[in-house]
Amino acid sequence: MSIFSSIFGTSETQKSRSKHSIWIPLETLGQLNEITTLSFEKPVLLFKHSTRCSISRMALKEFENDFNLSSKVTPYFLDLLEHRDISNEIALRFGVVHQSPQLILIRDGKAVYDTSHSGIEVAALEKQL
Repeated sequence: MSIFSSIFGTSETQKSRSKHSIWIPLETLGQLNEITTLSFEKPVLLFKHSTRCSISRMALKEFENDFNLSSKVTPYFLDLLEHRDISNEIALRFGVVHQSPQLILIRDGKAVYDTSHSGIEVAALEKQL
């Protein structure tokens, strides 16, 4: 760790990626085909996050602190600022209105649950599984 990191900390993007290794980064449009295929075997979770938004940061932190569903879902993380094209394709492909932060559950190739902001809770997600 550099002296600057120890004094000033790390960026929010680095924190969200390194704090918990629960997420698979969603970084290409092609991954959406993989996600659709995977969702027939095990539900897939998409977390859409804006690294500049304090509400999104808070929702992510609270969700990660409570997350214990790795055996039940495959979790993907989308950085909206880096990959807005992927977010737009998610909205089209799965028929969900774009929001940030947003949690989307994909099962059998379809969005079966989505929520945003204060609705992002592990307990609420677990009821959908």
